[in-house]
Amino acid sequence: MAQYQSIANDIRNQIIRGDYQQGDQLPIQTELATQYATSRVTIQKALDLLQIEGVIYGKKGVGTFVTEQFSLYDNAVQDYMGLTKHYAQLGTIESKLISFEVRFPDETEQLKLRIGKNDSVYDIIRLRMLDGTPLMLEYTIMPICVIPGINKRILKSSIYSHITKQLGLTIGPSVRRIRADKSDAYDQKYIDCASTDPVLEVDQVVYLDNGTPFEYSQTRHRYDKVDFTATNLEHRLM
Repeated sequence: MAQYQSIANDIRNQIIRGDYQQGDQLPIQTELATQYATSRVTIQKALDLLQIEGVIYGKKGVGTFVTEQFSLYDNAVQDYMGLTKHYAQLGTIESKLISFEVRFPDETEQLKLRIGKNDSVYDIIRLRMLDGTPLMLEYTIMPICVIPGINKRILKSSIYSHITKQLGLTIGPSVRRIRADKSDAYDQKYIDCASTDPVLEVDQVVYLDNGTPFEYSQTRHRYDKVDFTATNLEHRLM
């Protein structure tokens, strides 16, 4: 990750924590450059990134401010670090285990995870909550041969923590497909959706840093508890 992206992430996390409120002015660029021990050019790139994402806005001759439309539930489409880590600044993430079984994969799962028909997988359904408030339903398939040792205790906390700390693996990129859908019976039961409410569905395959797929999942989000931001910065911020 480039330095300007790390700085942008840190400033974004400060906003999420409430260190800067909506409408607050950020420190001037020279102060930020000193704080992060970097150049004003790098700071400008970080601020440009946040401005493109809609997190901040600039007033010519005045300064940079936190937008009043900033969403605490914002997610960057290109980044995926796991729910527990992503929402750590907002509160406590809890997991309610709805179902957990070991079975053989179907053809789609074999293709997505690059495994054979006799390679057992975990089939997991969890309700994820933030400070007791339902956020999303999470349907997850993982190959046991890649991610061993998952049990109910781990499923009530963070699978990604188990992967990185206990297994010593490094999580790499993900491929995500996002679409709107009508709420189903599980959405209505677990994430407090009405029958007429839409949900945001995210299908994804997540890889280790060596290119091995380890997760094929679908998350279904309450329409008012998630925002996704997509950015294309290669030309503007080079």
